[in-house]
Amino acid sequence: MTNGRTAGTGPGPDPAGPYGDPYPGYPGYGSEPEYPGYAPVPLPHAGRSGQGARAPHAGPASGDGAPTGAPSDEAAAPASRKPGRDRYLDLLRSVALVRVVAYHCFGWAWLTVVFPSMGVMFALAGSLMARSLERPAPAVVRARIRRLLPPLWAFAAVALALLFAGGWDPSRGPDEDGSWGWAALVTYVFPFGAPPFPAEAGAPVDWLEPSWADQAVGPLWYLRAYLWFVIASPLLLWAFRRAPWPTMLAPLLLTAVVGTGVVTIPGETGEAVTDFAVYGACWVLGFAHHDGLLRRIPRYVSVSLASLVMAFGLWWASAHPGPEGWDLNGIPLAQATWSFGFVAILLQYSPSWRELPGRLAKWDGLVTLSNNRAVTIYLWHNLMIAATTPLIDLAYRLPFMQGDRAAAALDSTSNLWMFALVWPLLALVVLAVGWVEDVAAKRRPRLWPSRTARPTGRRGAAPLAPHRG
Repeated sequence: MTNGRTAGTGPGPDPAGPYGDPYPGYPGYGSEPEYPGYAPVPLPHAGRSGQGARAPHAGPASGDGAPTGAPSDEAAAPASRKPGRDRYLDLLRSVALVRVVAYHCFGWAWLTVVFPSMGVMFALAGSLMARSLERPAPAVVRARIRRLLPPLWAFAAVALALLFAGGWDPSRGPDEDGSWGWAALVTYVFPFGAPPFPAEAGAPVDWLEPSWADQAVGPLWYLRAYLWFVIASPLLLWAFRRAPWPTMLAPLLLTAVVGTGVVTIPGETGEAVTDFAVYGACWVLGFAHHDGLLRRIPRYVSVSLASLVMAFGLWWASAHPGPEGWDLNGIPLAQATWSFGFVAILLQYSPSWRELPGRLAKWDGLVTLSNNRAVTIYLWHNLMIAATTPLIDLAYRLPFMQGDRAAAALDSTSNLWMFALVWPLLALVVLAVGWVEDVAAKRRPRLWPSRTARPTGRRGAAPLAPHRG
């Protein structure tokens, strides 16, 4: 199975969260606080004839301050609007998570083209980070890291227990050298690098196949990338607000250098630099989304340019296929350019919903739940996919499955059953350890947070809700 590439100060919960993310991501982010008295401030929109003033998208409502831009004469009207979350962004994050799980179940390369989940999650995280950085940067960075680590520790405790019970010795791997292999385990505690794991691992239970560690631990590269984006964000945002376009395009140029073999950086450092370059433009696009830059560009211009960038990405993928063909995860420059254009169009059309419209409303509870538990879902989904194998194997023992045709039918649909079974397993994980995200965010633990928590109504009493952002 392939791996997808994929604060305030004072007491109480902090509005800054660690999204990502992941979504990664997002990991995603959980429930943002709904501070009374906040409403988006419209920005006069120039460059689109016949449309008049249009409010820029400034991300979910929070106490980070008003969006960038001068208010128009109609600012008083939206000021009375009930504050809340941006459900469009919540929906994007939920779709990204479902796509990540589907990719790891089926391994379909075309999913990376249809919806580049990692680019979407990094862009949403960048938008939220820009909003949070209206407060002092050190406090925001500390809060984001704090919200990321406890869920990671809960997962690492289980993963390492299984690895050690299966006989793994970190000092004996092909890339480890004695005590350095044990020292590298610190990345399970603080993910400044991708955690080590054996390519093939034994297990204390016979239903885990040898590649389970690669499947379960491999995607944790996202936490490493997210962490470095969070640490770099104060400097990136400072550069973006002084030179927006050079800052936004610099990661694409860096990807053209380190992601195409022009310059090769070996080992974990090279992987970290490549990931930072590939998704850096999407992260900075999140800044542009928050600051209203995208809304000031005529839509036909931004969509046309984004389409050209995406076309280049597809052309590059066709001329330089990766190990899995058109799987963009193995083609850094194609992934960077396709994700950048795709995300730019999504954010350009961002409608800033306060509620999911029409038929989407029936999914409100699941969208809220997935956003509140995005880190948990991302961390655990691949291990739960591995756990579906013994459940599917049990089906072969049923009396009516003893014929060759029945067994062949199950063989051909096993991935579908895997995708169907992983969700109830993830639901059990959410119930078992999802509350760790609440504890990390200094909010009241909830077993099944499918409804948005409400603030207490008093500034000094610390709102119940927010999240990882």
